[in-house]
Amino acid sequence: MSTVILLLITGLGLGALYFLVASGLSLIYGLMGVLNFAHGSFLTLGAFAGWELARRLGADNWGTFVASLVLGAVVGAAFAAATEFFLIRKLYERHIEQVLVTVGLALASVALFDGIWGVDPIFVTGPAWLDGTTDVLGASIPNNRFILILAAIVVLLGIVAFLKYTRFGLIIRAGVENRSMVTALGIDVRRAFTVVFAIGGAAAGFGGVLAASYYGYVSPTIGGSLLIFAFIVTVIGGLGSLSGAAIASAIVAVLQQFANYYLGGTGDFVVVLLLAAVLLVKPSGLLGSKA
Repeated sequence: MSTVILLLITGLGLGALYFLVASGLSLIYGLMGVLNFAHGSFLTLGAFAGWELARRLGADNWGTFVASLVLGAVVGAAFAAATEFFLIRKLYERHIEQVLVTVGLALASVALFDGIWGVDPIFVTGPAWLDGTTDVLGASIPNNRFILILAAIVVLLGIVAFLKYTRFGLIIRAGVENRSMVTALGIDVRRAFTVVFAIGGAAAGFGGVLAASYYGYVSPTIGGSLLIFAFIVTVIGGLGSLSGAAIASAIVAVLQQFANYYLGGTGDFVVVLLLAAVLLVKPSGLLGSKA
């Protein structure tokens, strides 16, 4: 029983990490129709920014950890906003060019990170509590999983509240429905769309710092490896559906954990089978709308 509890909770922790990456992907696609293949670069840069701050201030205290999370989110948001402003803004109706530009940015950014920080993983540390465990029904659960789950819930509720209850959220949703009408009212929809990218980038950068804590290292490829699973859960959940991405993240990660333990490390293969099954049975995803 303790093994099942361990796999379930650690799976939810991994799913929370997937969601922190997938939330930005889903938000940007759902509101703006942009499949951003450079999203993993936002995460990687946020992770490196958090590590650089922790390296200078001392990583063994909660103040530094929280400051690293904030800095990771800010750096991710700034990088994402700059990407939208300089590269994506003129390509909203040109989807092939969007893909080419974001893929190119992803490849170029990894090369840049290699040049700055090197190709080898850099091991990170944090507050001692994060490296400890908590007993839950006989299972020793790594404490950083609880932080991941809490962070994912906060991000989900925060994005939903922003879109529903703030003026910018109203402008964004109205701009998606009828951009020309909103523009005719004298509202700069372009700025609102930049904010959408910034929010997605902030979630990715925030997740990057937590990913470094989860894996125990940061490297130029950490964002790219997580982006693969983020795309999978975004498709399974339904492109553009935040709640679908959250549900799919939990399902995928828990299934992955159980398959790795009980089926000889076949977690990734089982996840791909799940993706294929969803695409065959319900191509729009669990909560996605039909095209």
